[in-house]
Amino acid sequence: MINPFLDRRSFLKLSSVAATTAVIAPTARAAGKQRSIQKAIMWSTIGVKGTVMEKMQAAKIAGFLGVEPMGGMDREAVKLALKETGLQAASVCCHTHWAKPLSAPDEPTRKFGYDGLVLSLQDAKEYGATSVLLVPGVVNDKVTYDDCFQRCVAEIKKTVPVAKDLGVKIALENVWNNFVTKPQQAVDVLDAINSEWVGWHFDIGNVGRYSPAQEWIPVLGKRILKLHIKEFDTRKMTEKSPGAGFGAKFLEGDNNWPAIMAALDKIGYSGWGIAEQGGGGTPEGLKDLSDRMTKIFAS
Repeated sequence: MINPFLDRRSFLKLSSVAATTAVIAPTARAAGKQRSIQKAIMWSTIGVKGTVMEKMQAAKIAGFLGVEPMGGMDREAVKLALKETGLQAASVCCHTHWAKPLSAPDEPTRKFGYDGLVLSLQDAKEYGATSVLLVPGVVNDKVTYDDCFQRCVAEIKKTVPVAKDLGVKIALENVWNNFVTKPQQAVDVLDAINSEWVGWHFDIGNVGRYSPAQEWIPVLGKRILKLHIKEFDTRKMTEKSPGAGFGAKFLEGDNNWPAIMAALDKIGYSGWGIAEQGGGGTPEGLKDLSDRMTKIFAS
């Protein structure tokens, strides 16, 4: 099952080098303290073409220790690739939360979203992941902020028994959905759900449009279950294209990584830092992402 362009000996040799590189970040010292953040990569960020196996091989060789599959993938293919490469499932990203949000006005759409979340939780259990990334809802011209709040809280509460039974937590992510644009709003959602099985998947880059990431971290505290590592540059933003702010490479945007890492140190965060960043369309691009993440985690 090894990539035909790599013989097994070469693959194992490269993987060994990658593993050595990847552990630099978890053992990096900051402010005299041992920091333990493991490098992973979101599935859609692995832009190299190929099968599930080949994509995971590319991530492994680049120096990543984990991957974040999407829910609803070919489960057996994912499990085999994880086993063969030695990568771990850092998280699973729900595959239905944008198209079929839990905040939708109609019950059939919410039911589809609920079923997608349940399937993602089941996938995570099979892969050994401890959480599922969930965009809790979307505010738009048909859904007010209060509507989104009430509906997503109700649907997530319905899913909590499933999460508990599977031993997999639900991790809500802050995204550009016009919902949760301030750290206290994130806390309010979690307080309303009121379950140890629901926490936060904090996307560092996504908050760059609103306020510095280091201001969110103390407020969310121990409720941060996983991290998405993403750069943002307000200088690239325009009124018509605010998303252009994501065009910066790691370490070349506005993110104050030393301050962010220091804030994470203060709350005692340890676990996965998952790349969701452009540039991973080639093996060289993936390696560059991995190397830059090592520097970030050592900030």
